[in-house]
Amino acid sequence: MNYWLFKSEPFKFSLDDLKKKGKKGEQWDGVRNYAARNNMRAMQVGDLGFFYHSNEGLNVVGIVEVCALAHPDTTTDDPRWECVDIRYVRDMPSPPTLADIKANPNLSEMALVRLGRLSVQPVTPEEWQEVCRMGGLVPAP
Repeated sequence: MNYWLFKSEPFKFSLDDLKKKGKKGEQWDGVRNYAARNNMRAMQVGDLGFFYHSNEGLNVVGIVEVCALAHPDTTTDDPRWECVDIRYVRDMPSPPTLADIKANPNLSEMALVRLGRLSVQPVTPEEWQEVCRMGGLVPAP
């Protein structure tokens, strides 16, 4: 299993919006960055990810699961852009903030700290465990 982080501005699409989609989930569309697209191409069904609210909140608010492999993004006719589908798994009991994550020396190499603007990021198993611990999910899913 691999781990990921999906960033969204909550006024555009929040964790609560994803919850409303149910088990079917929702496509993670609109990504127009090659590194983020390539990250989605590497995903497998069942991979888990953090749902991160950017701009408002700046925190990891929940856990999501990849429920469909990379496929053409239906929001564009440009074949270069693909997306995966994700679905809600659970809320983060105590959402760690970006400031908390940056202050944690165990997370100094995390993509969220180093590559702040990337909308879809890889997360190492060690980072996954640490952020889950910070958020009150022990053991981590």
